Amino acid sequence: MAQSIEFEKDNFPGKKDELREARKQLDVGMEFFMEGKKAMDDYKRYYVGEHKFLPVSRYDYMDAGGEQFKQAVAPLGTAQKFNPNNARLNYAMGIVFFNIDHISDVALKHFEKAYQLDPNVEMDLCYYLGWANHLQSRWDEAIKYYQLYLTKLQAKPKLFAMDIDDIAKKISECNVGKELSAKPERVFVDNLGVNVNSSFAEYGPVITADESTIIFTARRDNSTGGVKDERNSFFEDIYISTKQNGKWIASKHLSKNINSNEHDATAGLSPDGSKLYVYRYQKKDGGDLYESTLFGSDWEVPIHMNRNINSKFHESTVSQSFDGRRIYFISDKDNGMGDRDIYFSDLDVKGEWGATKNIGNELNTKYAEEGVFIHPDGKTIYFSSKGHKNMGGYDIFKSTWENGKWTTPQNLGYPINGPDDDVFFVVSGSGKRAYFASAKQGGFGEKDLYRITFLGPEKKPLLGTQDQLMAMVANPVNNLKMEAAVETKSAKLTILKGVITDAKTNQALEASIDLIDNEANLVLATFKSNSVSGKYLVTLPSGKNYGIAVKKDSYLFHSENFIIPEGADYQEYNKDVALKKIEIGNVIVLRNIFFDFDKATIRPESANELDRLIKLLADNPTIKIELGSHTDSKGSDDYNLKLSDSRSKSVVEYLIGKGISAVRLTAKGYGETKPMDTNDTEEGRQNNRRTEFKILEK
Repeated sequence: MAQSIEFEKDNFPGKKDELREARKQLDVGMEFFMEGKKAMDDYKRYYVGEHKFLPVSRYDYMDAGGEQFKQAVAPLGTAQKFNPNNARLNYAMGIVFFNIDHISDVALKHFEKAYQLDPNVEMDLCYYLGWANHLQSRWDEAIKYYQLYLTKLQAKPKLFAMDIDDIAKKISECNVGKELSAKPERVFVDNLGVNVNSSFAEYGPVITADESTIIFTARRDNSTGGVKDERNSFFEDIYISTKQNGKWIASKHLSKNINSNEHDATAGLSPDGSKLYVYRYQKKDGGDLYESTLFGSDWEVPIHMNRNINSKFHESTVSQSFDGRRIYFISDKDNGMGDRDIYFSDLDVKGEWGATKNIGNELNTKYAEEGVFIHPDGKTIYFSSKGHKNMGGYDIFKSTWENGKWTTPQNLGYPINGPDDDVFFVVSGSGKRAYFASAKQGGFGEKDLYRITFLGPEKKPLLGTQDQLMAMVANPVNNLKMEAAVETKSAKLTILKGVITDAKTNQALEASIDLIDNEANLVLATFKSNSVSGKYLVTLPSGKNYGIAVKKDSYLFHSENFIIPEGADYQEYNKDVALKKIEIGNVIVLRNIFFDFDKATIRPESANELDRLIKLLADNPTIKIELGSHTDSKGSDDYNLKLSDSRSKSVVEYLIGKGISAVRLTAKGYGETKPMDTNDTEEGRQNNRRTEFKILEK
């Protein structure tokens, strides 16, 4: 083993002037180093005092002392060139580079050099050797040094109890890393490109369910106010990019109403892209959450969320459920289960966010959770955690709601997760792609945004024995048989989107869209189309009979029906809706009126549709309408005419029973005489079986 060489004149004969300059630079650099190390250690002690256990990822205190460490690089580097064989100097440079650029080999090489020169130069040298190897997925080397450090700690177990727990966890993480990296997940990882990423840091992506819009945080030189923070980084601003012809267009500032002269960061986005959650840092309370709504082409000034959500502690990421009635968020408020926990809140009768509840110990651990994301399918949750079965720092996990509880979180595996912090991961509505930020080599800047495409298992040969495989070599074309293609599992979700316009003028309209559970006769949620573009997007988890009602004052409502069976795979429907004015002759199909098979008995799930018709008649007391029923071509002409006539009369009788004057209502059965679609397909026949109303007088 080599020996550490001190900065003494006996070790450098004939180099008096060079030694003097090297000592001078060493003193300057070590002063910066000691200031940075003290700041880091002070924060570490504070963190332990607050949370009662040691941090287990670099980002818990990486910023503490960061500026001092940067200032230490040049003078320590000058001293290093003169004397590369000093153990303490190599240890100090290892700490400096570990905090500045932890994934590079530079810090590890300095730690290894210090250990070679004097393994006892600092007690925690083995700790950092273990950690530096850990972060580069050198699992066995990391475990070796962690074990050496653990032996030192165990000499005084009471004094170092929390440090011992930390090392034990890190060793466990290395073992998990060995296991998961030996069976990597099949994924493509693609940089989103120069139109989204820049030479600066981009992170915190949020997306609409159909992947048409991405909003993210960046620290660019064009940030609002153009100022830098104490770390010499530009303040955070929020940017947006949208897809045109399948490609991301150049990103730009989201809105002057969103970006302020302070830090503004993405915290979450509703599945339809109409509600944005913003994080803003305030020293008095550790950072709070704000809510902004897209009105037309611009966003409103973010509104501070209520005290049920925000506290004197730190609240960060938010994720909204598909129906907008629940949000999940992260907080380190008192009485949690660990460092940072996942909480949720439901809308109350006043439309405000109600009292929050901890999501429970199925997901929360004694360590930190972060980056919560509830998938639009309503039952799959993604989040990052330092607990559970992870590889180091934060790993991304997935859990599903089954039988009234969350399943055991599943690590998404390698290379999605690695030994460093993997946070802020959002998944497309299809479930086949995800978006995240990473500091991968070859990117455009400090951090870039990437897309993961899940490929699923490989197809495998059906041939199973060595003899069969050898035979395949002799005649590969004829003998090779492959299993059926393995499809990547998609989300059980349907996305309904389109544009709402005026039927005559084609002008885009802002309209209300009710999402109804027909079987329960319950309005699940109400959305609005955009007032400028008329666009809307609604997510429909599989397993329900949905009614959709589009409404606007002075227009006839429009209804649609979607029966999405349990287990139905991901699909997208584009449904443009042209609303008709309340004018004589206009006809509307009532798609959510249901009858018993071959009967005129109105089924209970028709109640919401009929209530909308009653309200329309009550709001417009002078109009008179015809209720017309239609059938497909199956059955005799006479039978179909009688059945349709009976159904029309049933609807009229229902309306009269609800207080609508009989003189305003006419029943008419058309049988199969007026098809609106072909009778040669089941889908066409289903469209032909319908009830309509037509305005006769206004």
